[in-house]
Amino acid sequence: MSDAADGQATAALFHTPLYDLHKEQSARMVPFSGWEMPVQYQGIRAEHEAVRQTAGMFDISHMGKFRLQGAAVIDQLQTLVPTDLSNLKPGAAQYTVLLNEKGGVIDDLIIYLQSPSEEGQERVVLIVNAATTVKDRDWLMSHLTGVQFEDVSTEQALIAVQGPKAIATLQTLIPADSGEAPLETISRFGHRTVQILGGTAFVARTGYTGEDGVEIMLDPSVAVKLWRSLLSAGVIPCGLGARDTLRLEAAMALYGQDVNDDITPLQARLGWLVHLDRKGDFMGRSVLEQQKQNGVPNKLVGLKMQGRGIARHDYPIVHEGKEVGIVTSGTQSPTLGEAIALAYVPPTLAKTGQSLEVVIRGKSYPVEVVKLPFYKRG
Repeated sequence: MSDAADGQATAALFHTPLYDLHKEQSARMVPFSGWEMPVQYQGIRAEHEAVRQTAGMFDISHMGKFRLQGAAVIDQLQTLVPTDLSNLKPGAAQYTVLLNEKGGVIDDLIIYLQSPSEEGQERVVLIVNAATTVKDRDWLMSHLTGVQFEDVSTEQALIAVQGPKAIATLQTLIPADSGEAPLETISRFGHRTVQILGGTAFVARTGYTGEDGVEIMLDPSVAVKLWRSLLSAGVIPCGLGARDTLRLEAAMALYGQDVNDDITPLQARLGWLVHLDRKGDFMGRSVLEQQKQNGVPNKLVGLKMQGRGIARHDYPIVHEGKEVGIVTSGTQSPTLGEAIALAYVPPTLAKTGQSLEVVIRGKSYPVEVVKLPFYKRG
């Protein structure tokens, strides 16, 4: 996800297929990445706690959704990402990043490999960030050849159901005699197509909250029925506010704040996506090789306030009276009851236990570098 441009007129914003339902539920709507989206319903804390303790659902239909089909889709995607995709099997998915020539992150995305078509061609679903949908589409289309590329971003709805009871609750909406294997049998980052409420749904065991759950892509008319059915089953509707506090507790990057075109995955704690020794050439490889050998100019770290104050986006980080970095994301953690943040600092100041200061409205407050993630489900 990425911040929406300031000053967008509501009339110019896109609406998801669930927009009328959000209005029915008195959600507070805000501009976000060109869309009018719910930021909260009953309150960020209540929605956050619902996901951590039971189940919550998010309308994420604003995100970009691409379908690719061709004879060598994965081989071509291999040249655009630093992650080795050669062992990806149908029914599995890979989180990774699109890179530019400088090794900077164009976007983070998930690649879902489906079963081959009847003609034996590879079929891939890509889910990308809302703010970068057009940029990603243009980049991919300019680098892929012989691939059928379909942008279904505005044609398909996307609902995330997250929390300890998410899958069990969703299972109640699938008839026991349907012949479908239980949703629980879908592995982490696995996915499959299921029949639900009279429609076909693409269900993936992925999410952006640090909890178990699924993301469901389906036709808008069925999505409306699904949202109403989940409401009736007690699932709490959640907005962008809770989505942000949940993902930050889990130390999941927000594109446009924590990562961007000028930040490499090695700087952004995404080194585990970089497989230099397992694959051949790819976009930005030479830059990553240099950083691997010589080190990075700065690193993304986790911070906890050591007293009052909340470190917010763009607040300066200071060490021994000198500005050394900047906060990218920050909030008061509902789960931990502490103020937490992500920030870029020099590698020499990135070790766990390092004492730093954050400048809040002209005054310095102590923070400490801590191990990430801030929260990990048991």
